[in-house]
Amino acid sequence: MRQFLDFEKPVAELENKIDELRQMTDPEGVNIEEETARLSDKAEKHLRTIYAKLTPWQKVQVARHAQRPHTQDYIDALVSDFTPLAGDRLFGDDKAIIGGMGRFDGMPVVVIGTERGSDLETRLRHNFGMARPEGYRKAQRLMALAGRFGLPILTFIDTAGAWPGIDAEQRGQAEAIARSIGACFDAPVPLVATVIGEGGSGGAVALGAGDRVFMLEHAIYSVISPEACASILWRDPKQASTAAETLRLTAQDLQRLGLIDQIIPEPIGGAQRDPQAAMAAVGRTVAGALKELVPLAPQRLKELRREKFLAMGREVLH
Repeated sequence: MRQFLDFEKPVAELENKIDELRQMTDPEGVNIEEETARLSDKAEKHLRTIYAKLTPWQKVQVARHAQRPHTQDYIDALVSDFTPLAGDRLFGDDKAIIGGMGRFDGMPVVVIGTERGSDLETRLRHNFGMARPEGYRKAQRLMALAGRFGLPILTFIDTAGAWPGIDAEQRGQAEAIARSIGACFDAPVPLVATVIGEGGSGGAVALGAGDRVFMLEHAIYSVISPEACASILWRDPKQASTAAETLRLTAQDLQRLGLIDQIIPEPIGGAQRDPQAAMAAVGRTVAGALKELVPLAPQRLKELRREKFLAMGREVLH
């Protein structure tokens, strides 16, 4: 069953009417096909109008929508012959970060991504996409493996941030994230990162220092969640919508700031309304990037990657 966000109420009412019409056994002279077509057109117009002017806070809600496709969905749709790899060879296997080897568009690749889970059972198993240090060390291990065998790296980012628990701090959370970012910079192979939902804090950057960084149209990417920002600045999490405006966390904001390379359009109503179309769009964009990056020599890739991120700092300082 489709889940609607608060601001989608007009569309929800129309689609509920359409469902009621289709279930009618005695239409009493009503032409069901004509009426459902009329209501469908009206619902689509409402949807287009709503999604053409989403506020930053509304985009946060869309990015977190439970029915958006997750990393495992992208792997299933875009990567064939996928072989998952587990563990960091130091402590254990963190299931918030999944990864392995497979073929993308016929090319052998290494895939790494944060997985939130799609229902209560899988969300608990994947810790809602919030990785502990062993998750980031697993990512480092897979990046090293990719470099050893000359395989491009694809990362998919969808996390509220790294796990903030005491256990994670005791095992070196900050160090693990820093080394994961360093592994991204040192990879001698193309690295293409895509923010498919929520890109939160260092937990997202740990997989996001790529040659190309893409964001889905309604994804978000921020140093802190709007709720946490509001709690710190105003001591009131109800100010989250104001914080979302201030943080400049939308894909459109980040592209204007030069922090991402491209926005990938989503179906009308968001990726959650047509996951297959959204995943296909990501696949086409990533494939185009790899065609540009694969011919480059390893040293040239690393030089361009570092210069790209250093340029961001210079722009801010000026």
